[in-house]
Amino acid sequence: MGLTSAMEDYLEAVFMLQKQKGYVRCVDVAEQLGVKKPSVSRAVKELSKSGHLVKNANGTLSLTEVGLQLAEQIYEKHRFFTERLIAAGVDPIIAEQDACSIEHAISAESFQKLKEALDEG
Repeated sequence: MGLTSAMEDYLEAVFMLQKQKGYVRCVDVAEQLGVKKPSVSRAVKELSKSGHLVKNANGTLSLTEVGLQLAEQIYEKHRFFTERLIAAGVDPIIAEQDACSIEHAISAESFQKLKEALDEG
């Protein structure tokens, strides 16, 4: 795998936009992440090379099976940490930002154990 946290953010953005709109264009990703279109183009090239993303003939973006699985994992972590932080009394905007940092830093094993521990409680 070995994607940077920035590349994971792009995958997550494509995943979220796909769920909201049903299609994703580079301009949508740029808007979602607050970056310029050339940055999205570079990320799309890199994610296409790594087999996570496909740029279709009509210019829309699609996640591959591998890309979709990874994006779902990232999104699940993001939602999990955002919800827990807000429940603990953290301001929603700060919770969102912190969740974005945590989702990239935590290992799959630690995340799984944390979820299990909270489910038992």
